[in-house]
Formats: sequence, C-alpha cells, structure tokens
Amino acid sequence: MQATQALTSTELFDFLLNVAPIRPIFIWGAPGIGKSSLVEQFAFEVGLDCVSLLGSQLAPEDIIGVPQIIDGKSRFCPPTMIAREKPFCLFLDELNACSQEVQKAFYSLINDRRIGEYELPEGSIVIGAGNRAEDAAIVKPMSSALVNRMIHVSLRADSRSWLKWAEKSCLHELVISYIKLRPDHLWSKPPKHEEPFSTPRSWHMFSDCLLAYPKKELNEKAIQQLSSGLLTPRHAQQFIGYYKQHQYAYSINSILKGDERWPDKPEERDILYFMVQSFHAQLLKTLPKKHGNLTHEIAQLVVRSKDLLVQLSRISLEMAQLVMAEDEKGRTLPDWFMVEIARDLPRLLKA
Repeated sequence: MQATQALTSTELFDFLLNVAPIRPIFIWGAPGIGKSSLVEQFAFEVGLDCVSLLGSQLAPEDIIGVPQIIDGKSRFCPPTMIAREKPFCLFLDELNACSQEVQKAFYSLINDRRIGEYELPEGSIVIGAGNRAEDAAIVKPMSSALVNRMIHVSLRADSRSWLKWAEKSCLHELVISYIKLRPDHLWSKPPKHEEPFSTPRSWHMFSDCLLAYPKKELNEKAIQQLSSGLLTPRHAQQFIGYYKQHQYAYSINSILKGDERWPDKPEERDILYFMVQSFHAQLLKTLPKKHGNLTHEIAQLVVRSKDLLVQLSRISLEMAQLVMAEDEKGRTLPDWFMVEIARDLPRLLKA
C-alpha cells in the first residue's frame, strides 16, 4: 500500500477517536509494531467490547453465516460472534491475508455495516489491519473495491509513545532503560530470511520473560538465551553488553565527561562494543549536519570525541573505526566531522 499517512501510536489513537465512529479504518504496519494492542486499547477506552477476526483463518461462511430454512424461506444466519445486540468494535486483523472470496464477504460489512439481514448495532466500529508486502509477511492483493471502502493509515514505531506505555505497564527496568538509551532499536525491518527481529511486541515479550525469572537466576546466560531468541542479532548482542555494562556500572556519559575510561579488559570486549555503539549513536544524535551550527558545548564534544577515538584506537582500531562507519539504518556522521577526522586522525579511516 502506497501513500498512506504514517502515524505514531498516540497520533493514531486520536485519529481513531475522531474518525472510526464515522468510517471504517484500515491500519497498515509491520508485524509486531502494535496494531492489535492499539485497537484493543482503543475499544477499551471507548467502552466497547473488541471482537477480533483473523482474516488468514476465515472462510466466507464465517462472515455471512450458513443458510437455514425458516418458514419455507432460506435465510443466512450470521455467526454469534458478530451478531450481537449491543454495539462493539469489530477488528478485522490480517484482512489483506484472506482470500478474495472472504474479502468479498466483507464488502457489505465494511461499507454498510450489514451482513444479509443483520445490521451492526448503532455505535459499532469497524477497524481492519494488515501487514505490508515488504514485511515478508503473508499478504494477498486487496481488491480495489475493498481498498476504496476504508480510510488507510500506517502505524510507525515511536519510542516516546512506547516508553510512556512501557513505564505505565511496568515493563522490566532493563528493557525500559535500554530503549531510552537506544530508541533506534525498538523496531527493525523484518529480515528476508528466518531470524528473530526487534519489534515493540518482541521487547514486550522479552520483558515478560525477564520478569518471570527470579532475580537470583537472572544472569548473563539467561539473558543471552532470551535476547537471541527474540531480538535482531545485533540488538541482542548489544543488549548483553548493556547488561554487563549495567552490572559493572559503566556509563557513556561518564566516559564523555572524563570520569571513566573505555573498558579495556579482554573479558569486557562485549561491553566495549556496546559502549562504542552508544558513542556512535550519541554523536549521530548530537552533532549538527552543518559545521556553522556548532555551539560551544558541541565544539567541546568534538574535541573530546577525538581524544576518545585516539584512546579507543589504542585498545582496538577496529572498534574505533566502527564509530566512523554507517549504522544499520545507513546513517553516517556529518561530513564536516568526517573531514576533521580525516585531517586529524587519518589512520581511523584507512581500510
């Protein structure tokens, strides 16, 4: 689906409040980004029961019902899950994963809020959702007739909204503090081959597992097993480094201030790797795109960063060069900063 407006969970929630009672909405988004939980939360907030139908598991008769002979006439009887007397929120999840025949069965339900002779109670809300073709998920072409019956929006991952929800929901402190430090790790694009990848859902699952462990049994081995089974491999590796850094009380801010030095022991190499990635993320976040926008504080950070890169290169040239490399999303440090590094620390940019 192209040309849909991408909204954060907070923005989409407000959008649903205003638009969903009037017209059916279809929410596009990657697997695990939080479409289902957002709709369930919306239904709860507006005081409606949420009835979820999974499109990939439906047959046409699951929607229109089966015919019965009543007083000598045939009549389709819709399923009890849908045929309710009180208004409710009907959530059609994975709508674009169902067959064309099932899609046809949804036409009148979505457009007219009717199935045969049955009409949804006044005040009912219809919301659909589905993954995108680029997400390596099970999707099928949605007919133009069905597309044209709904308002389309996309849900995008937003660390601020998610962290606000996570703190309110009492997720594990390690998960919350890690995402605060690395908000770019909340979601990663689904891989082309089969391996775990980070999503708001997988971080929630990770938190549930961490909370299930007794504190005495929660150790590096357990965290490694859990993170590698739920998160993008690079994120899992860095979370292990973060956990160990947390245990040994290292801090990138303390290193930037000069209160601590880079961890340099062989057994601290994964901690160092995480600290390097955090350093890179801090520079990406702080350094302006243009050199003319430097404040006094930024100029001091630039000088300090060069000193830290020299110190880091003495421990591991490869680690120092990682700071200069592009990240997993293709982002690089500003050109003017790279020019200064090439001038003052040319060794770091050599292959």
